[in-house]
Amino acid sequence: MQHISEKIKNLRELRNFTQEYMSKQLRMTQAGYSKLESGKTDITFSQLTEIAKTLDVRVEDLITFDNQKFFHSFNNVKGNNNGFHVKLESGDIVKLYDDKISLMEKLLKTNEAQLERYRERFGEL
Repeated sequence: MQHISEKIKNLRELRNFTQEYMSKQLRMTQAGYSKLESGKTDITFSQLTEIAKTLDVRVEDLITFDNQKFFHSFNNVKGNNNGFHVKLESGDIVKLYDDKISLMEKLLKTNEAQLERYRERFGEL
């Protein structure tokens, strides 16, 4: 079973957040955050709540996150199941995908707006 500190690290990496970013959000040093993430320091419930908030997940989702299910299901979606069959039993993975889709939609809108401003300024190429 994966320790909570490993789950935090995996979710942080999925979000493409650095330890420095997380430590600033939690108002602590990067070294202090690193100790939390490595399991050298126990995580308080208030810290867990703030970490979940920063990662934009519920505390329950953070506790129950299973990166093996996530990555195996990702492989299945790509059509390469390598002999694994993964049944999605919780909303954790769905929420992660929804968050990724939402982020991609925001990036697309931003890019479209930038392209439109470019066209207004310089015309069509």
